[in-house]
Amino acid sequence: MEKLFATLADLEPGTVWLAGAGPGDPGLLSLLVVKALGQADIVVHDALVSDACLGLVRDDAVLEYAGKRGGKPSAKQRDISLRLVELAKDGKRVLRLKGGDPFVFGRGGEEAMTLVEHGVPFRIVPGITAGIGGLAYAGIPVTHREVNHAVTFLTGHDSSGIIPDRINWEALGKGSPVLVMYMAMKHIAQISANLIAAGRSPDEPVAFVCNAATSKQTVLETTLSQAEADVAASGIEPPAIVVVGEVVRFRKAMDWQGALAGRELTLDGLISEAVKAAE
Repeated sequence: MEKLFATLADLEPGTVWLAGAGPGDPGLLSLLVVKALGQADIVVHDALVSDACLGLVRDDAVLEYAGKRGGKPSAKQRDISLRLVELAKDGKRVLRLKGGDPFVFGRGGEEAMTLVEHGVPFRIVPGITAGIGGLAYAGIPVTHREVNHAVTFLTGHDSSGIIPDRINWEALGKGSPVLVMYMAMKHIAQISANLIAAGRSPDEPVAFVCNAATSKQTVLETTLSQAEADVAASGIEPPAIVVVGEVVRFRKAMDWQGALAGRELTLDGLISEAVKAAE
């Protein structure tokens, strides 16, 4: 392993790595991020980076919280970006660590542009986004050959906290068989209504995967028409990934974590049901 790490790039003083930590399980960290955690002088991290991942930093590294959570006090994005510049200009080796992937609803592009503006060298280190890795940990494939050949990723709210008004719900309802939504739980009632109005079946499967790929992971399976009521009744809370589509049905065959806990997986009627529903 030491030989492998020796071949990887080093996090140099005065530079910033904009990196993704994946959805939570430290086993999903890239080798580059693991190496950076051992070299960084300071790790500026989001709220969604798990404690298990942060526990891999070197003993004398500084952890600096820069999380942004809806409805809670948080740093302004411009201030976070300028803080990265300040630390790099001081000669620090800076790891900007984000949950998932920095370029998937992670504002990594904004931070990269600020670094360019101030002449700070940086590297982009991709991570496994929760919209793929988190769903896989719940036993839900984002694509399945018998069901869908396309998937759409979207955010459930914009910078002001409301549903983005530029989303064409009618086009999504008719054109994308699977929708994977980030930060959508708060507005699930309106989102469900928009999709049903666009032609989606009220009985279409929906799943909420909360705290994906962590020890606190929970999964709620419901339908578009029942989503609001079931979320309220369950008491689940963000962070969550929401997936709409027939691929949710495959969880009864692919819930590998459930199987480890004793759940019996089954294929009974699964393909025929999913294919029929997708037609």
